[in-house]
Amino acid sequence: MASSFLQEALRTLPQVEELLRTSYLQNLADALPRALLVNAARTAVDEARQAILAGEDARSKEEIAVHATRIALQTARPSLRRVVNASGVVIHTNLGRSVLSSRAASAVLDVAKGYSTLEYNTTEMARGSRHDHCERLLCVLTGAEAALAVNNNAAAVLLVLNELARGKEAVVSRGELVEIGGSFRIPDIMELSGATMVEVGTTNKTHPSDYQRAITDSTALLLKVHPSNYRMEGFTESVSVKQLRAIARTENEQRKKRVTTGKEPSSHTENRTDEVLVYEDLGSGALVSLKSFGVNGEPTVAEALQAGCGVVSFSGDKLLGGPQAGIIVGRKDLIDRLKSNPLARALRLDKLTLAALEETLRIYLDPARALKEIPTLAMLTAAQEDLRPQADKLALALKSRVSETDATVEVIEEVSRAGGGALPMHDIPTWAVRVCFTKGSALDCERSLIQHRKTPIIGRIKKEALLFDVRTLVDDTEIDAIASAVNEYLIGVRQ
Repeated sequence: MASSFLQEALRTLPQVEELLRTSYLQNLADALPRALLVNAARTAVDEARQAILAGEDARSKEEIAVHATRIALQTARPSLRRVVNASGVVIHTNLGRSVLSSRAASAVLDVAKGYSTLEYNTTEMARGSRHDHCERLLCVLTGAEAALAVNNNAAAVLLVLNELARGKEAVVSRGELVEIGGSFRIPDIMELSGATMVEVGTTNKTHPSDYQRAITDSTALLLKVHPSNYRMEGFTESVSVKQLRAIARTENEQRKKRVTTGKEPSSHTENRTDEVLVYEDLGSGALVSLKSFGVNGEPTVAEALQAGCGVVSFSGDKLLGGPQAGIIVGRKDLIDRLKSNPLARALRLDKLTLAALEETLRIYLDPARALKEIPTLAMLTAAQEDLRPQADKLALALKSRVSETDATVEVIEEVSRAGGGALPMHDIPTWAVRVCFTKGSALDCERSLIQHRKTPIIGRIKKEALLFDVRTLVDDTEIDAIASAVNEYLIGVRQ
């Protein structure tokens, strides 16, 4: 009996052509391709069939047609599109991390709409290298001998470990075996690279002697992972890059002596690494010091190199404020090896990313200008008092559109975050506009602003109110967008 009811329910499902003839999909026929409408109708029917098989009630043809219309419109709308970030998280990983400067965006457009000198040297009138576009700038800005950029910092770590420690040992503190976004774990990357991970110390304390005892004839790297996305406080101790460099130098001198005196064990000669290198994964990677803005414990790339690192890697779209990239700087002989590794081609940057990165780096040639023109730096370093006028402007725009009987609007002091794993313990004082709803709710309004807008608006919920942090607004057009969107939500609630 149950089976007959199921079969009867399945027979009520409309044919795809039936759905296409409904007014819902007919209204879209002139605006959208038929293939898209057919796919939407087929998907809606299939979902209705699966619902019946799962024990749910059969849906009417009208319900299925409405759902097919929604699917068609969602498919036609770009999935990757701009959003208004009023969350107060500056380097928001889910929202694309750093906002490019206007100069970097223009550089991307210029390269995208025509041919480019991606791998052409106009001076030599011959084939060139895509590495050249950013390498000289990176060397000037960091003091490195050479540089290389790949598609993200995870790729940079993989490339460094694969080239400099494949088949060898890399020593790392247990307190630095981090996991960051997307389940990126240092031990997993280490295994994939072909390097053997040697853990030393404990979760909270690692001493220089731990590294010294762990070094063998097969040791290639002393790996330092900067805690850019976490902090350990209390009964803790770690080994600095300077200390690691001293340990590596002592070991390298001993290796040279063993070779010159003929005391190198024959069983290890073939597997021995010529020298022990110090490599730091800086993660966020700042090019300018943020200490004057109250940010401590975040070394610049130049400082890491000066401390004794042979190689340093960091992200392009975090504190640097550029496009997604993994940047590697250091000794020329080591960077040359990385460039020759087959992985370097697989992980290389495309022309659009290179255009954005090169222009971002050019801005850094004038650090004062960088703090103003690179949106990430400008947002992170803006003084709280300088944000108050923008908060007042947003509050006024909301009050002019929203009735006091529907919601109350006020400017409040709040805290912004750097985001993207950067500066995890750093509170950034800010101003936000709080909207408390007497009609509808903060949660429903948030859903409306995200799901029903061509340009989604991202705020944050706190104590049943919706907050809009002005620190992460890009320009004044976003103020009007927020006010209009909240007003449209409340009009819908009243209806």
